[in-house]
Amino acid sequence: MRPFLKWPGGKHKLVQRIEKIVPPGSRLVEPFVGSGAFFLATEKFNQFLLADTNADLIHLYQCLQQERTFIEACRALFTPENNSAERYYALRDQFNQSQDLWERSTLFLYLNRHGYNGLCRYNKKRAYNVPFGSYKAPYFPEKEMINFHEKAQRATFLIADFRATMAMTVPGDVVYCDPPYTPLSATSDFTAYDGQAFRSADQKDLANEAEERSKQGIDVLISNHATAETIDLYSESKLEIFDVRRTISCQGDQRKTVKELLAYYPACSAI
Repeated sequence: MRPFLKWPGGKHKLVQRIEKIVPPGSRLVEPFVGSGAFFLATEKFNQFLLADTNADLIHLYQCLQQERTFIEACRALFTPENNSAERYYALRDQFNQSQDLWERSTLFLYLNRHGYNGLCRYNKKRAYNVPFGSYKAPYFPEKEMINFHEKAQRATFLIADFRATMAMTVPGDVVYCDPPYTPLSATSDFTAYDGQAFRSADQKDLANEAEERSKQGIDVLISNHATAETIDLYSESKLEIFDVRRTISCQGDQRKTVKELLAYYPACSAI
């Protein structure tokens, strides 16, 4: 089942490749859960620890996990009247001003499905600032939300940094990390979707964390762009490099193939 959120960089198309690498375990841990594509697709785990630093994303997941009626509350926003630039910006302002977690969560889904390219972006004042997407009829993902609600009964959702999340792991866990990617160029840096930049020092910390967890008997898999920097960072891992189609572009005919990688750190194994 696909994720119910539109999510640039989501791993729905890479699930089979990821599934071939990660071993089964007692619990899947995702420190960068994003749209939850792998969590939703895999059948190798009975329990899940799913974290992200984006509080709006985690609150949305918690609302859907706890109350199936949340789906109907979201559906009420998906009307022809709300599919206009005027209404979108009014509801975006309402989202930015709201302190109510239920209201913010319903609006977060509305903005995700009506905003440009499914982007999730905030300014320095933590205000959501994605422009209107101008879609003819935004899809309401009822079936996908029902599936998420059911599978989420076996999950714990946390607002947490990857360091704190990985510190919670124990032998038998399997960790999949899909961090903000290292940019391919100065104009392709999408590493601040939650309003906080993910810098080179964070990429290094993540690689170090993966090495440490591996030594403690925990399997770790990381996805990223295949650049000179990341290939060097993950030199202690088993690397798989492959081509993918870029999914973020202003013009579809300008989308191109780029190289990505999967860096696997086996539990307690010499590479």
